[in-house]
Amino acid sequence: MPHSRQPLRSSAEAAASLATLRRGNQLFETERRLNAVLNNASVSIFLMDDRQHCIYMNRAAEQLTGFTLTEVLERDCPLHDIVHHTYPDGRPFPLSECAIDRAFPQNNHERGEEVFVHADGHFYPVGFTASPIRDDEANIIGTIIEVRDISEEKAAAERQRLLLNELNHRVKNTLATVQSIAAQTFRGQTDAAARSVFDARMVALSTAHNVLVADNWESASLRSVTERVLAPHLLAEIDPHRFRIAGPDARLHPKVAVTLSMALHELMTNAAKYGALSVPEGHVSITWTLAPLDDGRQRLDLTWEENGGPEVTPPSRKGFGSRLIERQLPMEFDGTAEIDYRRAGLVCRLEIPLIALGWMGQELIAGQASL
Repeated sequence: MPHSRQPLRSSAEAAASLATLRRGNQLFETERRLNAVLNNASVSIFLMDDRQHCIYMNRAAEQLTGFTLTEVLERDCPLHDIVHHTYPDGRPFPLSECAIDRAFPQNNHERGEEVFVHADGHFYPVGFTASPIRDDEANIIGTIIEVRDISEEKAAAERQRLLLNELNHRVKNTLATVQSIAAQTFRGQTDAAARSVFDARMVALSTAHNVLVADNWESASLRSVTERVLAPHLLAEIDPHRFRIAGPDARLHPKVAVTLSMALHELMTNAAKYGALSVPEGHVSITWTLAPLDDGRQRLDLTWEENGGPEVTPPSRKGFGSRLIERQLPMEFDGTAEIDYRRAGLVCRLEIPLIALGWMGQELIAGQASL
């Protein structure tokens, strides 16, 4: 590719790190200090000219690649052809497909992950940042690349993935075992309706876990949790306008997601059996807002409202669903829950201070790390 600008020169003199011909002056002292800094840096640094040839690499880069600067200079070819020439599956990796080298011709600041080839032939993953170098007239004359080995990060992520898969498998097995125990326990001792209610609650619990599995148990989408609970009823309805869902999405802590799923399931089941969804003209509205709290968290204010159903009368005794909503939610999350048995339709209001995302104690560890 022709260039009108003055290129960085890669020559035999570059074998000495950032060498200068004016030794003994201030420039030499500056370069000596720069070399000391670069060679003691933990990140690998490469300096490339406008031919994509490496003209400088620090000590960390030599340790990372297995090549010395002298060896790289003697090869007199693009750095890509030395450390990035092959895909892990054995296919050749053309320079034209390299995101790292794209920083020079496209004048881009490139960042990402790639897989390098070590001098001994093994592959290893790296994270990189590639930025163009400009001269005094803003012409691009080369590229500086920062690279770090991310093998340990990849291995840790893979271990976490395997652990999560095992956790998901064990949770599913546990739920299946509970259902099996219930089937044996209930056999001949209860009616089919009670067994059906139990199975439905187990399915709701399983559905809540499925939402968490999709996000590696880190958090769950508030809207996804709501829609998953409503899904069986939405599919059974001819008129989708019987349901109204409105509110900003938010990420829920796994504990909040599971409990909220169970609460919404109980409300939906009650509406289908006795409330607004038990008649064709009834409908349900689920709306929520997010309010900031003084400690930096948010509070979820959710309202379940039924209209158009049979006239409502307060129950003579509290069932499992009512106890879950009115007792469990406030006790677990220091919030409030109120069920209003209005004649026109049941209304349930929930106020839940959202738990900060992350594992227990993460804030303490993060605070110590920042000191």
